[in-house]
Amino acid sequence: MAKSRISSFWAPVALLPIPILWCLLLAEGGLDGARNWAVDMRIRARGEIASDVKVVYVDMDDRSIDEIGGVPWTRDYYALVCRTLVEEAGVRAIGIDLVLSENGIPESVDRERMILGNREFGQYLWGNPPVVLAAAFSASQFRDINGVRSTREIPYLATDDRVADDIEPPELPSFNIGGRLPFSPAGVGLIDTYLGDTRWVPLFAPTMVRTYYHLSVELLRRYWGLGPEGVQVTEDELLFVQENGAVLRRVPLTDRQLVEVNWFSRWRSEYNPRISFVETWAYAKNLMSDNPEAVESARAFFAQDAFRDAIVLIGPVDALLQDLGPTSFTEGNVPKVGVHGNMVKTIANEQFFRRLTKEQGFALVFLLTIFTTGFAVAGGARSVLARVLAVILVAGYIVAGFALFINAQLVLPLVAPVGSALSTTFVAVAWQYMQEQKAKNRMKGMFGTYLSPIVVNQMVESGRDPELGGHDAEITPYFSDIQSFSAFSEVLTSSQLGELLNEYLTVCTEIIQGEGGTLDKYIGDAVVAMFGAPVDLEDHAFKACIVSQLVQRRLDELRQKWISEGDKWPNLVHEMRTRIGLNTGPCMIGNMGSTTRFNYTMMGDNVNLAARMESGAKSWGAFTMVTESTKLACEKHGAGQIVFRPLGRIVVKGRSQPVPIHEIMGLVDDVTAEGRECLELFHDGMDRYYQRDWSGAAECFKRSESKEPWQPGRDGGVKANPSLVYQKIVAEMAANPPADDWDGVYVMTEK
Repeated sequence: MAKSRISSFWAPVALLPIPILWCLLLAEGGLDGARNWAVDMRIRARGEIASDVKVVYVDMDDRSIDEIGGVPWTRDYYALVCRTLVEEAGVRAIGIDLVLSENGIPESVDRERMILGNREFGQYLWGNPPVVLAAAFSASQFRDINGVRSTREIPYLATDDRVADDIEPPELPSFNIGGRLPFSPAGVGLIDTYLGDTRWVPLFAPTMVRTYYHLSVELLRRYWGLGPEGVQVTEDELLFVQENGAVLRRVPLTDRQLVEVNWFSRWRSEYNPRISFVETWAYAKNLMSDNPEAVESARAFFAQDAFRDAIVLIGPVDALLQDLGPTSFTEGNVPKVGVHGNMVKTIANEQFFRRLTKEQGFALVFLLTIFTTGFAVAGGARSVLARVLAVILVAGYIVAGFALFINAQLVLPLVAPVGSALSTTFVAVAWQYMQEQKAKNRMKGMFGTYLSPIVVNQMVESGRDPELGGHDAEITPYFSDIQSFSAFSEVLTSSQLGELLNEYLTVCTEIIQGEGGTLDKYIGDAVVAMFGAPVDLEDHAFKACIVSQLVQRRLDELRQKWISEGDKWPNLVHEMRTRIGLNTGPCMIGNMGSTTRFNYTMMGDNVNLAARMESGAKSWGAFTMVTESTKLACEKHGAGQIVFRPLGRIVVKGRSQPVPIHEIMGLVDDVTAEGRECLELFHDGMDRYYQRDWSGAAECFKRSESKEPWQPGRDGGVKANPSLVYQKIVAEMAANPPADDWDGVYVMTEK
């Protein structure tokens, strides 16, 4: 018991490293890939959502490249498209997702034409239209003042300890306009994503020159008509502030700088109106045509409602331009310009994902693990209901994670809590299963020699250990002994004696265990068993009575077998009989013995009384004798199936209280008509016996003698029967009448 308490205490402690490991993986980023996948699944389950801000994509697609030519294009194309979209179509802001710098322009480009295009676009940008050009830190190299080639790195405030004065600005757009210095437009926005992941965006980056904001921030600032001072950054928020000080939008920041992109739609979606760049440019050019129809067609094109008050994003979408990446809505790669469009929608619609703190995430890991594992092991290693409850709990948590995301934008951690709960539960159940297997093997080792395999399995499957160490329970002890067995050793060799006993005891044991009885021990030829322990049997008395008759019936068959074997066995074996005694009542049962060697057995007065029934049966000429408590208990479950014969009330040696005793004449189908007639005559004899009608009793017993199932001289091994015994008792009573207060009790002087 102490060992069990220790095991139950240390089991949860032994499992503790599993949720701790999941928490460490969660904290150190080891689960980031799985966490992203879990968020993607929730976004896809939520589906596409509409936005209050219109975002239109003007694609630098394969059609545009085919008709205009390979990138880089001369800047006059951008100038015409941007001017027309703003002045004619009424868009409120335009973003170009392409760093228009002088880096990477091949030598083969027509420099004169490029300069002319730069002048045209620069002249348009000089008027500060709502056009934002891209700037980027990623994949951008430059030469410092010493001529050393370096790589620009965007500062991530959570991990970068550089001060702003040490941080180079991003690669900016610059136009060679034929002068000594290139023209650098003021309207720029960062297009970097966090470590290249399209799920997170740094909204700003401080540098030695100034703080640069993300393209989405700069577009929304112009969309809302705010000046440069309209964007402010605090420790944990980026604010859009109107001139009167009113806060238009609050953008919560993660790690002081990052915002998670809420993907509103797939790339190819009705929520993402898309137009080819070359088509837009062609219509813009048509506005200057001398052909009235062409002009009218162009005006109709730019009068589309999709353009009015929209934000336009011009970006590369052709795969050859290699500006692709995965999104939460798609398995494959799509144009990264969609990141900026969805970031615009995320901020404008205030659809920010909310996440728990690390500490809250750790708490969920432990809570879900504790409850899931607790449910799973509560009912034992084989409890289906407990497993179902554990599965329901985990499934309910996952459903809650999806529901909270869809309805409240709350990103409940799923991977670490569910992973911890399932892995800990698996280990706990496996450990519990091994413990129960050990207990099963221990129980089989403890009771396998006492009980039939079926009963042992029933006891194991019940999941309840028998109470060990001694406890009281009502059972039916069973004692049997071979009649005159001491004489067998005189006429049989040791090998014959062993063969005979093994065959006989095997039969007895199989019958006992087959009816759910427990073998206690063999004492030479004696068989000691119990019914009702360690496994409860409600009908233990009935089972014991059935076994007694099955043993007697099987012994009849063995005698015929031994006779058929001729001279192998002496006549003593041919006539072998066994006597059985039963009693029912409270007994102490359990493991008895020393701390190092013990035996599961039974003790108590009722056990002794059962033994007296077996030994006393000889005195009454019976082969199966039981107490009245056994008879009454048997008839509760098998009324009419066993034929009992009352043998009177006796006081056995060693006891002072009288005990009504009965002989089992057989199973109801085995008792012949003559046997029933014998029973009636014997009943009459007992009635006259109690009435002191000695002569009348003697006459009844004399008549029942001839009807007895077992007759001395006729049946081998039969030396007496109850009718003969009572004839002697009646003769004694007639010769020496009992006292006037005699109550019919017969006092035995032998065991």
